Amino acid sequence: MKKQRVVRGIPVEEGSGNVYTDLGYPDSESMLVKAQLAAKIAEILQRRALTQARAAEVLGLTQPKVSALLKGQFRGISEHRLLECLTRLGRDVHIVIKPVPRSRSTGRLTLSVA
Repeated sequence: MKKQRVVRGIPVEEGSGNVYTDLGYPDSESMLVKAQLAAKIAEILQRRALTQARAAEVLGLTQPKVSALLKGQFRGISEHRLLECLTRLGRDVHIVIKPVPRSRSTGRLTLSVA
């Protein structure tokens, strides 16, 4: 159930923490994870001051794909490919699969960045 409150006479609805869920996307968990992966890739590229052309070489993508990724347009890039980009940037990726708590019947996809 969404929480609502009034701020200065304006009704405000609290978000879920996932903008894609709030916008009604059916694959919202996957989209949020991809957005988080893309943000981490962009952070590393910026820290290294790589041009898009050099980033494309390192990541094994085309420069236009890198440009789109940095603009948040990652629908055409799989989660697996984004994970591979992180390994190419010198990051270890650790995937953990565990049982759900008894309070839920289905699992969920989350990302933790160390």
